[in-house]
Amino acid sequence: MKIVLQHITKTFPSRGKKNTTDVVAVSDFSFEIPDGQLIGLLGPSGCGKSTTLNMICGLEKPTSGHIFFGDQDVTALPAEKRGVGMVFQNYALYPHLTVLDNILFPLENLKGKDKLSKAEMQKRAQDAAALVQIEELMDRKPSELSGGQQQRVAIARALVKMPHVLLLDEPLSNLDARLRLQTREEIRKIQRTTGITTVFVTHDQEEAMSISDQIVVMRQGVIQHIGKPQDVYDDPANLFVAQFLGTPPINVFEGLVKDEILYLAEDPVLSVPGLADQEVWVGIRPEGFVLQEDGPLHCKLSAVEVMGRDISVITTHPASVTPTIRSIIASDHVIHPATTDIHFAIKPHKLHVFHKKTQTRIYKEGERSL
Repeated sequence: MKIVLQHITKTFPSRGKKNTTDVVAVSDFSFEIPDGQLIGLLGPSGCGKSTTLNMICGLEKPTSGHIFFGDQDVTALPAEKRGVGMVFQNYALYPHLTVLDNILFPLENLKGKDKLSKAEMQKRAQDAAALVQIEELMDRKPSELSGGQQQRVAIARALVKMPHVLLLDEPLSNLDARLRLQTREEIRKIQRTTGITTVFVTHDQEEAMSISDQIVVMRQGVIQHIGKPQDVYDDPANLFVAQFLGTPPINVFEGLVKDEILYLAEDPVLSVPGLADQEVWVGIRPEGFVLQEDGPLHCKLSAVEVMGRDISVITTHPASVTPTIRSIIASDHVIHPATTDIHFAIKPHKLHVFHKKTQTRIYKEGERSL
């Protein structure tokens, strides 16, 4: 099912006497979600991603704009008539019901032409349970399940209705790190198996990048960047997107362009043909540093962290926005403990230049000024 959002805005009225300004949770949001894709809505808390999901679901009505499922305008259609499956952060399972009864619950409320026989409901429940691999847990109560198992029950309950759209609101945030990794792999596998158009809301950029066909990065209700995860990482539209994506995060510097040379403090680190003289923000990915004795970027060594296959080199530089710079290099490099000065060359495609005021990206290696 293709989903089209046309100029969606959601405004919440002000509360209280002191603050009389309405809150714009989502502003002029337009996006087409292709049929059968998994889309990640990504951004910090309060950016409007869950509100957008709730509008797609029908739990919230847009202040303005339209939502289409296929060719049908569902903007005013109640949630129960949209054919969506919703999975919440807190699972929302009925504690007094067994796993089987929790999965069956949405089917038991179907009426009219949609009503199913008991045999049909049982088959659908078993099929949904098999899809998320919980067939052996059907007689248990939620309190007898682990967090990951409860999440699988919630997904099965959403899938049992055979929805046109599957909506996942921070479904992994209550799980530990290892279980999050396992469950997100399962979600991707289920989505590919069923082919259901899926919208996945998360603040965790690693989750979104690992399983999404496309990601939508949001900030204060406004879309910042839409694209394939790797494309957004490699070519961020602005400084916010560059900083939000990546672990460890991108290193940010105050830079100066003079005579088509980019300077970080006194260090001429890169030729930037076509870029006018100006002050800029510069972002360099941790993997963009190359140890080189005569490298143009001169840093002071603070610490070396051995990470196994990689080494994390912690340094300082007068142009850095943060107190330290973190660079990732291969573990076959040896840095003497007594070293104080480190020189780096920079991989040009891992360096981005952003406008000082607007913070939009204005230069990347291989492109003239953007």
